[in-house]
Amino acid sequence: MFGKNTWAVLKARQAITAEWDFSQAESRSTSQIIDAHRALLDEPEYDTRAVKRAESQAAIAGADQVIEAEFMLPYLVHAPMEPVNCVIEPTANGVRFHDGCQIPTLVQGTIAAVLGLEGPQAVEVNTVYAGGSFGRRATPTADYQVEAALAFAVYGKQTPVKLVWDRVDDIRGGYYRAVAMHRAKIGLDSKGNLLGWDHRIATKSIMKGTAFEGFAVKDGVDHSSVEGAEDTLYNLPSMSVGLGDFQTPIPVLWWRSVGHTHSAYVMEVLLDMVAEASGKDPVAMRLELLDRSDDKQRRLAGVIEAARDMSGWKPGDKRGFAVHPSFSSYCAIVADVSADGNKVHVDKLHIAIDCGVAINPDVIVAQMEGGAGYGLGAVMRNKLTLENGEIQESNFPDYQPLRLSDMPEIEVKIVSSNEAPTGVGEPGTPPTGPAVANAIYAKTGIRITTLPMTDSGIEFV
Repeated sequence: MFGKNTWAVLKARQAITAEWDFSQAESRSTSQIIDAHRALLDEPEYDTRAVKRAESQAAIAGADQVIEAEFMLPYLVHAPMEPVNCVIEPTANGVRFHDGCQIPTLVQGTIAAVLGLEGPQAVEVNTVYAGGSFGRRATPTADYQVEAALAFAVYGKQTPVKLVWDRVDDIRGGYYRAVAMHRAKIGLDSKGNLLGWDHRIATKSIMKGTAFEGFAVKDGVDHSSVEGAEDTLYNLPSMSVGLGDFQTPIPVLWWRSVGHTHSAYVMEVLLDMVAEASGKDPVAMRLELLDRSDDKQRRLAGVIEAARDMSGWKPGDKRGFAVHPSFSSYCAIVADVSADGNKVHVDKLHIAIDCGVAINPDVIVAQMEGGAGYGLGAVMRNKLTLENGEIQESNFPDYQPLRLSDMPEIEVKIVSSNEAPTGVGEPGTPPTGPAVANAIYAKTGIRITTLPMTDSGIEFV
């Protein structure tokens, strides 16, 4: 569909009638999809750690106290303020893209093949600032760039083409953060010490079936499905992690912090449940589970202590805490919320980040604020639901972004370090949700294991 401006194209599209072949499409509704994930938790296909399920189950069998919990995290869309778009134009030897591109080399190779150009060198990519993306502009198939290239080819390969998706396209026809379900069974002795931890995850693989499978999947396990749980830095005795790959034609993609987006929430809420059951302070207990002779665990302990100290945390406080390592950085958060029954407001986040040498402190602070805001908006109200395989949400009225009134005060402490610089764009997102969830539990007694939080009866004011 071509037009002289966006409005003309959108109006013309409304006049088109089309018949679609749904024979290979997903036809299940949300409840059926959740049931299928739950069935995978019963018998996960893969054991992903050296400790196997039989060992963890045997350890739990001798426990004096057992904690059991099941978590459901829904489909999410990236939902940037600026929907997918790009411009392709001819050059003397090929084409040039103007695009907020995340993987230019992938685009170059893919578009060269699509247009029959001599090689990737014939495809220039002018990477411009984008109004968000959060992983959406990094598909393994270069999907929207291919759309633009095909339109460019149909139009004779001489006229520049601007591709623009509208918000409904972006939400109903995009790539999604996969549904993830977790189930854990944890055994404690009479003194509240951990004996065993049986952890199971069911989610669709992001990497399988893509060009990244060769290096990202080992022994059948897509590490991005279990990262943050399978490789936890906590010393958890007899911990096994089982994985079941959910099968669906619904396209999934990394979403800001990839697998950490669900594993951090589950792990840090579970650890608060362990702390409560053992009668221990949540912060002190986490420190007890770390060995400072290990460099990674030492750095994780460092941000725990930094967040504790900057926030003035005291045992018995009705506040929330969470910490998570991702992208080689370490981030800890203390959350303060106010509550009147189930009416909740997130007041302040105290964030400590160890990202190695701080090259640009202003950027680090901005990324912590943005990452926390992005993670907060998602856990508060966001979910995608399906009816007979079709996404029901379509725009910001029913897939609500974080409001200005929702945004808490944020204080950031950059932990001094001589280590190599590491990521800051994503590490602020994973611990935000569980820190807030743990704070809500401390204030209201409502333990949130199903997201978004509004589905657990929380009303944000």
